[in-house]
Amino acid sequence: MKYFALIITLFFINFNQKTDKLTGRYNYMIEDEGAYILKDKITFKDSVFAFDNKYLPKGRISYGNAILLDNFINTDLIISIPKDQIEKDTIPFFMHDKKNSSSNYLDEVVGKGKLVRIK
Repeated sequence: MKYFALIITLFFINFNQKTDKLTGRYNYMIEDEGAYILKDKITFKDSVFAFDNKYLPKGRISYGNAILLDNFINTDLIISIPKDQIEKDTIPFFMHDKKNSSSNYLDEVVGKGKLVRIK
């Protein structure tokens, strides 16, 4: 009987664990003059993401205080996502230019958009 209780406990622990990683497919939308324009679809798997457009390279995801998407559409653009937003179906993000003149390019936002989960 105690083994049965242990198995049930472990079963519920595995299903109640939350992940801090981006997974699934999302619509990639950029804000332009107050409206959001759908650009492409993105698939996230663990620490890599890929656009549905086969000509764009795969990118890397860095997890920390903020989630950073590197090697986005061009190599000078990096996307930051607040870590507390990844559990939502609509995730706001901010774009940063690596070649910005400021000392920390993550301090200056050059654009923003949303990732909307495809169900």
